[in-house]
Amino acid sequence: MAIDIPRPVLKGKKALVVGVANDQSIAYGCAAAFRELGADLAITYLNEKSRPYVEPLAKALDAPIFMPLDVAKPGELEAVFDKITQQWGQLDMLVHSIAWAPKDDLQGGLLNCSAEGFAKAMDISCHSFIRMARLAAPLMKNGGTMFAMSYYGANKVVTNYNVMGPIKAALEASCRYLAYELGGQGIRVHAISPGPLKTRASSGLKDFDLLLTEAAQRAPLGELVDIMDVGFTCAYLATPYARRLSGETLYIDGGVNIMA
Repeated sequence: MAIDIPRPVLKGKKALVVGVANDQSIAYGCAAAFRELGADLAITYLNEKSRPYVEPLAKALDAPIFMPLDVAKPGELEAVFDKITQQWGQLDMLVHSIAWAPKDDLQGGLLNCSAEGFAKAMDISCHSFIRMARLAAPLMKNGGTMFAMSYYGANKVVTNYNVMGPIKAALEASCRYLAYELGGQGIRVHAISPGPLKTRASSGLKDFDLLLTEAAQRAPLGELVDIMDVGFTCAYLATPYARRLSGETLYIDGGVNIMA
């Protein structure tokens, strides 16, 4: 059966993108791809320190909603969804692209990770997506798509990824369970697993440059992916072309994940 899809394919759709820090962010790639295909954007920034880096990007993308969001601060997440409810009354796409762990716990190995650091990393990097999904689902009245950013280290041991491996594994499992729970509402949920990218978040990982070099050498396509590769994949998954896909972990890494 043919699918009648307007052009641009996301025209009139509303997207919340969380995690833009600068123009190298995976979240920015998603926002730019969504906008290029016609979607309207709500973009958040972490705090006043990050605002000068994010605000020009939000303006360039004509984002009508631009708000602070630190998921560790009570009330900020609810305020974002209140604004979306008041201004749009609907939501079609949600991108969760945030992760954090205390530096000592991130760089010190899993065995030495503190209980407090593990709990904080789990709350910000994983459970915040569940909280977002709970608030987003009622706004996805005609169905929608949710994305959470993972990494290969969720399934295989990656040197120096440490505590983020178990955290991302929990995030991927959460995506599968949310896909199951929300599927009856026409809401699809995906974990997206990009190859290594130079972002501000990745700079906290020890020897990350070595990881980038190794990935480029091992990739069947012979090169690293970029943020727009991730963005346009998410944009595709948000269209009716991908209406029967849900609960997937999609690798966007030039094929690195298939290599032994």
